[in-house]
Amino acid sequence: MNNLLIVEGKSDKYIIENLIKHIGLKNVEVGKPVCNIDKCEDLGGTGELDKKLTAIKKRVRKEYIKKIGIIFDADSIGIEKQTNNIKKIISSVFNESLNVEFCIHIINVNGFGELEDLLRNITAFKPNMANCLDSWQECLNDQKLTDKEFNKLWIQVYEKYDCCTKEEQENMKDNCNKKKLLEDKKVYKFDADIKELEELKKFLQEFGEEE
Repeated sequence: MNNLLIVEGKSDKYIIENLIKHIGLKNVEVGKPVCNIDKCEDLGGTGELDKKLTAIKKRVRKEYIKKIGIIFDADSIGIEKQTNNIKKIISSVFNESLNVEFCIHIINVNGFGELEDLLRNITAFKPNMANCLDSWQECLNDQKLTDKEFNKLWIQVYEKYDCCTKEEQENMKDNCNKKKLLEDKKVYKFDADIKELEELKKFLQEFGEEE
């Protein structure tokens, strides 16, 4: 049985799956995201994790799952607190002896933030249009987006408008979908010399190692 990875949202799943493919790992399955929305913002990130682990617990009993990896964002609370939150949830769900190992990685940039922060540091195309959002954000004054909302919007503009031509934008569903962007256009540099990216890749490599 594959090692099983749990991620927060759909965007995370696409990115992690492509990073796994880039690294060349064969025995890692990225399960359905904890949330079927891009982020669990209203749930504080880990809010649905207990339900996801409870569902996976049934699989552990029936299938040979030897490792469960959990990849979450540090958000504003930081690596240590997010890690402790996840460990508490694991303990509450897996409160009996099961032969499974848990591995946790917290995505961050300088100790805080989320996947989108990391992606902004590894763009393969010039983010000319996405960078214009900074001026737009300044105009909003007291109606400014939160950092999480802004980063998500920044990535959307980068992917749809900086990475796709005007002709391609006429049919974004076919030309600018996640599969096309990540696999064909390769809009992110997965070999970039970024400490937090290297840490994520190292986690995935160690998680996918055969014992």
